[in-house]
Amino acid sequence: MMEKILVVDDEQAIADLIEVYLKNENFEVFKFYNGTEALNCLSRENIDLAVLDIMLPDINGFSLCQQIREKHMFPVIMLTAKDEEIDKITGLTLGADDYMTKPFRPLELVARVKAQLRRFTKYNPAEQVQDDQVLTHSGLVLNKDKHQCLLNEKPLSLTPIEFAVLWTLVSNRGRVVSSEDLFREVWGEKYYTSSNNTVMVHIRHLREKMQDSADRPKYIKTVWGVGYTIED
Repeated sequence: MMEKILVVDDEQAIADLIEVYLKNENFEVFKFYNGTEALNCLSRENIDLAVLDIMLPDINGFSLCQQIREKHMFPVIMLTAKDEEIDKITGLTLGADDYMTKPFRPLELVARVKAQLRRFTKYNPAEQVQDDQVLTHSGLVLNKDKHQCLLNEKPLSLTPIEFAVLWTLVSNRGRVVSSEDLFREVWGEKYYTSSNNTVMVHIRHLREKMQDSADRPKYIKTVWGVGYTIED
């Protein structure tokens, strides 16, 4: 079955270009030039991934991403015309999984789409639950098959990236995972200095959802200058 990609960009030439490249890779593309039509599409179709521009004529990409996250957990890639760290951090904080700055190479976008879909499939497979697909620790239950996280028997709504980060930390509990190793494991990309900000945003978002404190953490502890750990 063809995977369904939602593309939302008010610059028609860019949206059309993305559509061509994605269709060449056998994706089914649902393309829109505004957020309202994109939201209507989401009520009709089972989308597998969304590519959202930040600057839209009606609903900005941040708001659109936020509304998507209220109901859907599929990966979201944000597009921004500005190479500003605050835009990237805002998008990640609202639940985006990746971002690209315009102008970008279409082939790189396609590669990132594939990487996000692989990651989502890895942490949300359809097979029957196996023992190594469930992790438990101090009130946390992570089920990789169902992409489900419970904290003290209450469900936590995590994005694919947040789930992958938490899974990696719980899998390595008792050991410190460096920011570099965490980025390479979860994002599957080369680590740069700016990558640390990406990791920090997702850690902060996880702590907020888990109601964990950075100063007196019960779960995710920062080891300054090294990385992060969940202690046994």
